[in-house]
Amino acid sequence: MLQINCPNCGLRDEIEFSCGGEAHISRPDYSINLTDKEWSEYLFLRHNPKGIFIERWFHSHGCRRWFNLVRDTVTNEIFEIYPMGSFPKTSEGRNAYKNNWRRQSLSELKINEKKK
Repeated sequence: MLQINCPNCGLRDEIEFSCGGEAHISRPDYSINLTDKEWSEYLFLRHNPKGIFIERWFHSHGCRRWFNLVRDTVTNEIFEIYPMGSFPKTSEGRNAYKNNWRRQSLSELKINEKKK
């Protein structure tokens, strides 16, 4: 069983938490014209690597807050826990973020283009 260090409540068993899946997925707004393929890519495709991965977690039986967690999916080693809305600071977390296929997906590229 994982031991997760909740940023608000401290060290707790994994059973108190719910995993929300992949973190840092940018939602396109309605002003961006995506093709059906690009929209389905955003909706349905998720990164699921064997190795270091960034996930969203919810402390459902505690403070009821969301946070991000950088974890190795092979060893379950946790490298970093950080607040929603921020980016990873450890080298493992930064590399996992940078190397995620989603950074080069058409929907994400269009979102970032619109932000400029």
